[in-house]
Amino acid sequence: MRPDRPVFIIGCPRSGTTMLQLMLHAHERIAVPPETRYLLPAYYHRRWYGDMREPANRRALAEWIARDKTTKFRALGIDADAYVERATAGPGSLGSVVGETFRSYAGRFGKPRWGDKRPGYSKHVGVLLRLFPDAQFIHLIRDGRDCVASLKEMPWFTLDVYHAVAIWAEAVDYGRRHAERLPADSYHELRYEDLTADPEAELAKICTFLGEDYDPAMCEPRRVAVTAVPAHKVWHSNTHREVSQASVGSWAGRLEPWEAALCEEALGDRLRANGYELSGASGVSARQLLAYRRTATRRALSRARTFGRDRINRMREPGPLAAMLTSGQLSPASIPRPRTTSGQLIGH
Repeated sequence: MRPDRPVFIIGCPRSGTTMLQLMLHAHERIAVPPETRYLLPAYYHRRWYGDMREPANRRALAEWIARDKTTKFRALGIDADAYVERATAGPGSLGSVVGETFRSYAGRFGKPRWGDKRPGYSKHVGVLLRLFPDAQFIHLIRDGRDCVASLKEMPWFTLDVYHAVAIWAEAVDYGRRHAERLPADSYHELRYEDLTADPEAELAKICTFLGEDYDPAMCEPRRVAVTAVPAHKVWHSNTHREVSQASVGSWAGRLEPWEAALCEEALGDRLRANGYELSGASGVSARQLLAYRRTATRRALSRARTFGRDRINRMREPGPLAAMLTSGQLSPASIPRPRTTSGQLIGH
């Protein structure tokens, strides 16, 4: 049986996750869409929509996903009316209604398997597993100094350098937890620097992890960038070029001396643990270090509040959460594997 498990790409923003998204999307069996913004809101607002075993509730959620401008559903390029009807007629669970969007996207390209990419998913792997129990995760790590330098230059990043440093630390720390807690066939980790240095070798490892045959087209992600990267995202212009190491280590000319020193002081142990050498940068003040620690603490408290509210909500779930769209999702409930419209078993 061919694998049909969902695949999620996680990591710090500006760590190369879009490039990796395109590499997977280039595979003949996998489709990974542009970023959307409905999966986590649908989960955290699940009580609003009620029990997904009720068709009217499935329709209401699907209508919100397909019609609300904030969800970025239009980036998928699929017919909204057709999706709403499929979700309404489909299995009665929150994960099924959400997962049908990605399955429909994969159908655009005639592919049997789908993925999704949002760097922020690093903090929500538990949520994703509640919705998609058979999910696989690929965590891409990049030198934290390069990530911080790149984040500072993004038009959409409105926070300061202290937040940028904290965001990288959080992504790496969550990665460590996932590596310890998830089975080997559910979590895979690699470095951006290794991926750009030898794409074929690293992508072959990813395919082995996913249970897929290696597809040489994955080494040329620029060929699918025109269909999988929205034109307005000009900060992803490099995805239209050949894979290269041109930006590796570019932080040295993009960070102020004190910012580089802050990164190495705050992230030093994490950088070394992931194979990055420190430059010995100096010049960060005690005041600047304190500002970073305060920022990191505030972010941790905010996450704790979010997770605390969710733990309370789990005591009164409005209905089933786990998707019932793949063979791995259906087997725990002893439900036969799904079939295509022609009657073929999905996963073959």
